[in-house]
Amino acid sequence: MGNRLFIEARNAVEQAKNATGSGQHTEIARAKNAISSAFANSTMAERRQLSQLQNELDQLT
Repeated sequence: MGNRLFIEARNAVEQAKNATGSGQHTEIARAKNAISSAFANSTMAERRQLSQLQNELDQLT
């Protein structure tokens, strides 16, 4: 089934990348929170991917 929080974080990052204007700021904040929540309950492989997702968010700001 997979880690639900990891999947939510990945989806939130995609939404942030696709958002425009002032809505993007909100989506980025939401994605950062989702990544933080997912990190504690993730495997090492998921943590590496979450770090990559965080880097993608950092590039948006």
